[in-house]
Amino acid sequence: MKIAFIGDVVGKPGRDMLEKHLKTIRDEQSLDFVIVNYENASHGFGLTQKNCNELFSYGIDVMTGGNHSWDKKDIIPLFDTHEILRPHNYPEEVSGTGCKVYEVAGEKLGLLNLMGHFSMPQSDNAFRCAKLTVKELKEQGVQNIFIDFHAEATSEKRGMMMLLQGQVSGIIGTHTHVSTDDFQIAKGTAYLTDIGLTGCRDNVIGMDEKVPLKMFLTGMKGHFDIPKKCKKILQIAIMDLKNGKCESAYKLKYFCNGNILKSDAWVED
Repeated sequence: MKIAFIGDVVGKPGRDMLEKHLKTIRDEQSLDFVIVNYENASHGFGLTQKNCNELFSYGIDVMTGGNHSWDKKDIIPLFDTHEILRPHNYPEEVSGTGCKVYEVAGEKLGLLNLMGHFSMPQSDNAFRCAKLTVKELKEQGVQNIFIDFHAEATSEKRGMMMLLQGQVSGIIGTHTHVSTDDFQIAKGTAYLTDIGLTGCRDNVIGMDEKVPLKMFLTGMKGHFDIPKKCKKILQIAIMDLKNGKCESAYKLKYFCNGNILKSDAWVED
């Protein structure tokens, strides 16, 4: 199966890039399944019902979340009506789930959404949750497993790779909005510390730079806002999975000026 993952979609600029490119990408890359992280999709914080329906209309199969999943309260009923996940290591009393199994190209695909600990809301242990959930998926006969690990610390993301390499098909990080240059395949597991945002690229993590700069200069906080005009980017990771392993992977960057950059994941010996 050929699956794709798009990280933090930030506000209307990110949604506009999906509207413009995603259906074409699905066709040109022969994608079987598209996963998108929604947690910043509605003006940078959470997901409204209107934006949820909008995003699914662009050709998304399922969406994952993170620490901003509940910023818009109308998401709560959407967990029961749409293919939307939230971090699985939130307490079980919380609405929704962070793990589902899908039928893709005649095979099963397990999708797991997790959240890290450093600088994040309180949650259950992500590493224990991952280890247990992967074991349960394997016992159910699910070989192909992909993880969106939403975390601040690169060490936590790398630690998750060390814990699960060879056991899952892919682990890609989200949350920091800044893409990293370490896309690789090790023991059949595709790994990228952070895929980077889809949205504005010429500011501070997709947000207008005025408030972040004021905070850095004075310590005074303010409300982050999405620029009305900006240079946009769409970043997508594409993986070929077979028998629980990633056989090949690459990343595409679509720029608003029409440029497209491709980078292949390297395979560890």
